Amino acid sequence: MHDKKNPGKLEGVEADAPEALKAFCAALDKAAMADGVIPGKYKKLMALAVAFTTQCRHCIQSHAGEAREFGASDQEIAEVVAIAAALRAAAAMTHGGHAFQEPSARS
Repeated sequence: MHDKKNPGKLEGVEADAPEALKAFCAALDKAAMADGVIPGKYKKLMALAVAFTTQCRHCIQSHAGEAREFGASDQEIAEVVAIAAALRAAAAMTHGGHAFQEPSARS
């Protein structure tokens, strides 16, 4: 089960692998989420959709709050929920075909 205290435990990662955490937090995440061709609000909504599909409670709460800070409405967030659900369901359907492979074709 997800523990809300887990993100706070990253202090150990910061202490034991500071350059890796710095590279992620300071470079990749900030560069990916910075305003560019895609406005920040849309990036936050995309991040929220990914969080729904990965089912990370902390990410969902974090990105939902950030999306709202960028002006996302409850209606927009609800549509993002529907998009994420549709994509997740589609993946289950397409991957379901693997259950029907011949036994010799399985790895």
